[in-house]
Amino acid sequence: MLFSSIPFLYYFLAAVLLIYFIVPFKVKNLVLLLASLSFYFYGEPVYTLLMLATILSSYIHGLLIDRFRGTVWAKVFLWSSVITSIGVLGFFKYSDFFISNINALTRGDIKLLGLALPIGISFYTFQTLSYTIDVYRGDAKVQKNILNLATYVALFPQLIAGPIVRYTTVEEDLAERTHSFENFGTGATRFIIGLGKKVLIADTLGNLAKSFLASDEKSVVFYWVYAVAISLQLYFDFSGYSDMAIGMGRMFGFRFLENFNYPFISKSIAEFWRRWHMSLGTWFRDYVYIPMGGNRVPLGRWFFNTLTVWFLTGFWHGADWTFIVWGLYFAAFLLMEKFFLNKLFSKIPRVFSHIYVAVVILVSFVVFNANGMSGAIADVGAMFGAGNLPLWTGETGYYLSGYAVVFLCALIGATPLVKMAVLKIKENKIGCAIVNVLEPLFVVAVLLLVTAYFVDGSFSAFLYFRF
Repeated sequence: MLFSSIPFLYYFLAAVLLIYFIVPFKVKNLVLLLASLSFYFYGEPVYTLLMLATILSSYIHGLLIDRFRGTVWAKVFLWSSVITSIGVLGFFKYSDFFISNINALTRGDIKLLGLALPIGISFYTFQTLSYTIDVYRGDAKVQKNILNLATYVALFPQLIAGPIVRYTTVEEDLAERTHSFENFGTGATRFIIGLGKKVLIADTLGNLAKSFLASDEKSVVFYWVYAVAISLQLYFDFSGYSDMAIGMGRMFGFRFLENFNYPFISKSIAEFWRRWHMSLGTWFRDYVYIPMGGNRVPLGRWFFNTLTVWFLTGFWHGADWTFIVWGLYFAAFLLMEKFFLNKLFSKIPRVFSHIYVAVVILVSFVVFNANGMSGAIADVGAMFGAGNLPLWTGETGYYLSGYAVVFLCALIGATPLVKMAVLKIKENKIGCAIVNVLEPLFVVAVLLLVTAYFVDGSFSAFLYFRF
């Protein structure tokens, strides 16, 4: 069931909210758990059992780690938890990748398993890992109520595509949380804005990307238009989902951390990754990079730590060499920034660092979206004139002019300009009053427009569903 659909918005979510706010607090978590399992069962009937098994495994491992705290057995059960979780993720997500590569290296003919990837497994696996690791470290208290732990893992607002919510973030909210009209209104507004970002901007840019891929009149400029389109599409698609998850969480009394902070205004790749998919970046930092020694190690080990983390970051996104190359590509630029690029850009006008970041990011998402490594090489080469492509074609102009408005909205929306303007207007009483009147009207207008798209069938699945 998609967030961006009439069944979810007007039937499922409406019914869950109604029941949730009718029942007493002591059964609210049960309502959320049953709703979340129903939500997941709607799309993944069989794999719902896998998620329940993951919850049970985390619950038992947490109890055992706490029971044997301070002994070698606590570490044994921690590693048992890690190996079990990573093993299940690896089996369902990466089996065919490894089999294919073994066949290619050995000229073997091992049959592929052809397993369907359980939706959201990359996200809820990292969430359960954060729970058992934090219990072992003493950063979180063991959860003895399996209902509360299951609610945390299965919570439908962020179950499918994040953000990766750590147990420590919602530990207190699971036991006691505050509900108010203000929180509900803030959450509903955030949800609808995210819905608009996904349906009105991301899906429209996705249509442009599809038109490009189907075109027989590609040009160098058209490749760059495509690169901008898919980069902004991915941003508005994923940040839109995050907005919806954060908004729904707020409606139910949970406060999830932010996942995006205007990454395209960054002046370096390091800054970009501090602003993009923040829950993933901090997860790898706290549970992989720092335990490996971080940057408090000899230079050679630091190189190894950095490359390992970015190899895993790329591989987490998908079972294909393009994702691994994508991760290592960022590692290379982060290393270059550390040693000389930052010094260089500090001596020249800031505009050049922004151009540098824009080019690196656009190329990265072309690789990210490519059809295999051969497709990635061909696409990136075409961006820089390979393949005897013309610089410009009439079709390029046609699509560029046809999507000019959505491009302009996307480019402005990817910066804090609108937010800054609204805050500036609200600094005086008259401006604040105007904003207070126009904001709900704008939100209602977005909801109505999105609903019209739903009726027309003009929406698609979230891109991060496949991860």
